[in-house]
Amino acid sequence: MLRRSLTSILIAVCLLIGTPVLAAELRLTDVALAPCDANDPGAQPGQALGNTRNNITSPEGASCYVLSGTVVNPSKRAVVDTDVYARILDRSGEPVLQNRTRVGSIGDVEPGSQAFALRLAVPKGTPGPFDVKNPRARGFNAPVRSRANDDDELLPLEQTVVTATVD
Repeated sequence: MLRRSLTSILIAVCLLIGTPVLAAELRLTDVALAPCDANDPGAQPGQALGNTRNNITSPEGASCYVLSGTVVNPSKRAVVDTDVYARILDRSGEPVLQNRTRVGSIGDVEPGSQAFALRLAVPKGTPGPFDVKNPRARGFNAPVRSRANDDDELLPLEQTVVTATVD
């Protein structure tokens, strides 16, 4: 009976001491969506400056755009694994990115304000101008997944997949 009570107390203490990983909401300001610069590596082959094969197009028929702005972290701690969410609408009010509001990841955000930018692939022929609605960012106060070391080229999951296919 004493052993069971001590085990219960030990488990309760461990649960109370453990730091919960809570989501942190960050504010985005000055958010804008603009076409990629012609020199940007994300630009389509037909758009790239100095490309002699201008008749090549992307099989998906996408155009490169950059979503940029400022992310504000009001806390005193860094926020990690930060994702950016927004609804991007075309001229007729239809969503540009079907069935998704997550537009990308900006990694870790230190306390204070800092600029961010994400490349987006917008389906070619989507009528502009585009309207960015409800931009927000959400991250965590502690890492939520394993991270690769500086010397690692693959993430742990990718290493497992590569190892499994080699065997």
